[in-house]
Amino acid sequence: MLLPKKVKHRKWHKLRRRDKGVATRINKISFGNFGLVSLEHGWVTSRQIEAARRVLTRFVRRGGKIWIRIFPDRPVTKKGNEVPMGGGKGSPDHYVATVKPGTVMFEMDGITLESATQALVESGHKLPVKTKFIKKLV
Repeated sequence: MLLPKKVKHRKWHKLRRRDKGVATRINKISFGNFGLVSLEHGWVTSRQIEAARRVLTRFVRRGGKIWIRIFPDRPVTKKGNEVPMGGGKGSPDHYVATVKPGTVMFEMDGITLESATQALVESGHKLPVKTKFIKKLV
């Protein structure tokens, strides 16, 4: 699973949910010919990224290449079960990647259009946001 080696701050502010704006970075296919783009806001955990990656590698075999364009660097804290109110913020539990509409999450190359479509659509089912298959304009 993906997680940062070192972080500047162990715990982050939660931030209010502002489902505003679209991706201004990581919004174009840069490396491969096919991509999986997000259609809505959300947090994608490192476990979900790993599950999607496994689906993609099953289709690629040895023929193609996969690029993961998102990285879970945001810590999410959690308190233990049956812990009373108060006592401060919980310890970091897992890491998430913040995703906006238009973010290219995965890219692929070196396989046919049909198998890339099937692989990326199936990997999109593992993610908590609605996704869409795109291909590079040549």
